[in-house]
Amino acid sequence: MDLSDPTRAITSTLDGAVLAALAASGKPLTVGQVAQQARRGSEIGVRRSLARLIGQGIVRATLMGRNQVHELNRDHLAAPVAMLLAGLRTELWARLRKEFTSWRPRPLYACVFGSAARADGDEASDIDLLLVHPPFPGEDAPPASGSTVSAMVADALGVAVLSSAESDPAAAWERQVDRLRDLVEAWTGNSLQVVDLSFVDWRHPSEHHRPLLREVQRDGVDLVKPRGFGTWPTVGQLDGEG
Repeated sequence: MDLSDPTRAITSTLDGAVLAALAASGKPLTVGQVAQQARRGSEIGVRRSLARLIGQGIVRATLMGRNQVHELNRDHLAAPVAMLLAGLRTELWARLRKEFTSWRPRPLYACVFGSAARADGDEASDIDLLLVHPPFPGEDAPPASGSTVSAMVADALGVAVLSSAESDPAAAWERQVDRLRDLVEAWTGNSLQVVDLSFVDWRHPSEHHRPLLREVQRDGVDLVKPRGFGTWPTVGQLDGEG
């Protein structure tokens, strides 16, 4: 899937991008405004596309002062298709969030970053995902920081895992990550690249991890938000001061 313009998965014509722009807008748009909000196409191309769509009845054109403005005819039989085109990226976020609700162990934090988050990739781009897993046996334990963090970590590990025959939460975690890679490729056609950090590595990042976390903090789309403590390491930690 073209991560900058998911409508290409349905149609290579400019009509898909134009319909998505109109569906996402809460107000009528001029030709120039549609061209700015559409992911591709020149203003001339957008004008021609709008003329075709007006002929099909799915776009309405009206005069607003001296300007002609355009809006999606939401009563049209095909309007739901335009709405789906406009929401393809957010549908991916929704599916990922739903998938994480069934994980045991659960992520302490999950976030899409990189070109998928910035909407500037293409059909060859990977979908980059940061996952923070709870401390597993053999890993460094988080510093003592109160009952809230302890409860959060226990909740993420999951009573079902800790009390069942599954004695290796790290192995269960890896199986979930592998399954997610298959799901994302089936949903989008793109490969999923996972950066998997422990709780300690995330809260006390090494020099190696700081550039990545700065990028995630700047562009990331949160899928699972942490509870019971600040969302991010401090600026000083990311700059190597802590």
